[in-house]
Amino acid sequence: MANLLISEIFGATIQGEGSLIGRQTVFIRTAGCDYRCAWCDTLYAVDPVHRPDWQRMSSHEVLEEVETLTHGNPILITLSGGNPALQNFNALIDLGHDKGYRFAMETQGSVSPDYLSRLDYLTLSPKPPSSQQRTDWSKLDNNVRKAPKQTHLKVVIADEDDYHYARALADRYPELPLTLQPCNLDTMDEESADVDALNDQLKWIMQRCQQDHWYAPSLLPQLHVMLWNNERAV
Repeated sequence: MANLLISEIFGATIQGEGSLIGRQTVFIRTAGCDYRCAWCDTLYAVDPVHRPDWQRMSSHEVLEEVETLTHGNPILITLSGGNPALQNFNALIDLGHDKGYRFAMETQGSVSPDYLSRLDYLTLSPKPPSSQQRTDWSKLDNNVRKAPKQTHLKVVIADEDDYHYARALADRYPELPLTLQPCNLDTMDEESADVDALNDQLKWIMQRCQQDHWYAPSLLPQLHVMLWNNERAV
């Protein structure tokens, strides 16, 4: 049954952000999202205007495509979006685990499907004020309750309000590791991103953490932007 709505499948490449940064992976990017972030870098997987480019696929078809890309070598599969938690990945997780694949998902934590606990890795990336979206803390709590052991928080930081949001998030979930990254505000520009500005923003995040003697979070660059700028599906 073709029940998965897919924007693109690509790789093998490397994870460019979050706690799994640098890990070799294949991306399954789902289509559709319940958010409209001001700085969304994947509108082609979010805005319904792009629906003609999306494809309905069965779990078997998705895994066949992954196996073609990996030449049958089981590696990490990253479920991304849009918001991948809107889709039912139970069957794909079963098929992939049977063949030795591991699954990671990144989601904003607005939807909490039961299969979250079956993932090998989960990154919860709630959106800070600069996104112009509102966090439903009760829904995020549900995600944390269902989360697997290997769960991390991630927040992109564009300004001081985002930094304070990250501090509040860390206080709410002190048991979860947190990574902070600079926010790419040039994602609507198909030509290029300002990599120097991103690096300067990372330095500012580091300075703010040091000013507050807040040493718990990991501070990471947007590695994929540093390597490929705003190119798609590398």
